[in-house]
Amino acid sequence: MTPSTPLEAQLVVIGAGPGGYAAAFYAADRGQQVYLVEQEPRLGGICLNHGCIPSKALLHATELMREAEVSEELRGIAFGKAAVNMKKLQAWKESVLDKLAGGIAGLAKTRRVTVLQGRGHFEDSQTLRVETSEGQKFIRYQHAIVAVGSKPAMPKAFDLGNPRVMTSTEALRLEEIPKSLLVVGGGYIGMELGTVYATLGSRVVLVEALESVLAGADADLVRPVMRYVQRAFSEVRVGTKVLKMATGGKQVKVVMDTNGKQAEERYDRVLVAVGRAPNCDDLGLKNTKVERDAKGFIKVDSRQHTSDPAILAIGDVVGGLLLAHKAAKEARVAVDAIFGDSTVFEDVVIPAVVFTDPELAWCGLTEADARAKGIQVEVSKFPWSASGRALALDRVDGLTKLIIEPETERLLGVGLVGHGAGELIGEGVLAVEMGATAFDLAEAVHPHPTLSETLRGAAEAFYGTATDVISRKRAA
Repeated sequence: MTPSTPLEAQLVVIGAGPGGYAAAFYAADRGQQVYLVEQEPRLGGICLNHGCIPSKALLHATELMREAEVSEELRGIAFGKAAVNMKKLQAWKESVLDKLAGGIAGLAKTRRVTVLQGRGHFEDSQTLRVETSEGQKFIRYQHAIVAVGSKPAMPKAFDLGNPRVMTSTEALRLEEIPKSLLVVGGGYIGMELGTVYATLGSRVVLVEALESVLAGADADLVRPVMRYVQRAFSEVRVGTKVLKMATGGKQVKVVMDTNGKQAEERYDRVLVAVGRAPNCDDLGLKNTKVERDAKGFIKVDSRQHTSDPAILAIGDVVGGLLLAHKAAKEARVAVDAIFGDSTVFEDVVIPAVVFTDPELAWCGLTEADARAKGIQVEVSKFPWSASGRALALDRVDGLTKLIIEPETERLLGVGLVGHGAGELIGEGVLAVEMGATAFDLAEAVHPHPTLSETLRGAAEAFYGTATDVISRKRAA
């Protein structure tokens, strides 16, 4: 293959993550000839290979350890002290990733999506060069969708070239349990991986520059998570900045500032989890008309079009919420835009889930956002201490919360903290997306005994008619 005989495609998708393969498959289902370009050996992108899936596998494994410990203490069922074989645990995690990636490859083949393994680089607005193991290949396309994801941010002050200073990518691959681990950043990545290593036996210290962890979630929903981490972690320090790091033998020396007081400490490993940056520096976008913002994210409109008519972009590279399910939704919008449909990415209800212990999930408007924007809302809550299912699970550390528009009683937001909150938030998304009212939710029969009943209970509490809790009756 030479530059004079390029491949021809109606659509080329760069990046085979949840957004990329969703776009490729949807376009193929609608009859387009599609090339899917991915530089990783496995399909699935950042989420499958270095993020969502491996972290959830490790969280599941360590949840079993926590459950066994609690079971002995509360129920008299003892399994003995857990022994962890990290090499075997990592091998099991990798087997999960291989199965998922194999499934994606099989779906691509069935749909006749051509997969090219290699690094993509734009030669111009309608030509992509792909560096493959067989040499360069060129694709002439009608449209391209950029879906290359993001990478963990590593501030220059922390980038020592020392493997003991890690991002989430390396932390998910460790084959030894560090005796001491400093987690820099109290967002969902830091909190989740801190939970994993605290359970495995590391002495975990988490520091966050802001005055609270898990910014974006309501404080009352974060509280049960904080109660857990304050027991499980050695320490959680908010309002703390890491000033500098240096290699100190087999440890990392870290200088921190907490309320004006500086201290130097040493850790076996440091996990830097302070955000993510778009993966589009080496794509050749300068050879196109695509524009990027001050932070490097690609600018798009409500239909995922960039400033180049032939190129669209989805997922982490366009900023906003850096979530796999947002990318998958944007994939559909982008393909619809190519076909001339009127679909737009506006007012889409995107749920957020933090897989800590307990899990935290929310969608739509939060109470904090409502206050900040001056939006009048009413809040109705149902404590899981009143749930028979939560009591049977020994998980009464939960709370279900509804954000309601007073005049219409429409649900504007739903928040959950508790065991399996990530599985429950889907009902909240559906309710908010469809404009359901609190009455609709209260009237829907929920199975007993389940944690889903807490959603109905919170809706009934809004009217003062909840069976299992005493609640203030709403004024007529």
